[in-house]
Amino acid sequence: MVKIEHVALWVEDLEGMKDFYLKYFKARCGEKYINPKKKYASYFIMFSDTTRLELMTRQDIRQPPSGENEYLGWSHIAISLGSKERVVELTEKLRIDGYRVAGEPRTTGDGYFESVILDPERNRIELTV
Repeated sequence: MVKIEHVALWVEDLEGMKDFYLKYFKARCGEKYINPKKKYASYFIMFSDTTRLELMTRQDIRQPPSGENEYLGWSHIAISLGSKERVVELTEKLRIDGYRVAGEPRTTGDGYFESVILDPERNRIELTV
């Protein structure tokens, strides 16, 4: 069986991004890995025993010039919250806390109930059932 073991995301503010995913998604965090020679650091964020997001930082990696606009490459990650009510609730909490809601809670044409929010570094996250 083939499965995706984890996905990785370059970030500018490693500690801030770690705190965001831990606070809003009740995830767990592995120990910080540091490679001083490469000026690299990372955390694994665990959403379950089999779903992980690696947050990575290195001084020479920069954000695409388009900011929050879409560009070629990965589009988003989708995080299942288990119910429509939880999608609406977390969307509103994130909005109140100052995060951008890029797509209001709705049922999409392909049948998903979702909203789209931007994390602190403007990466798209679909909140789904």
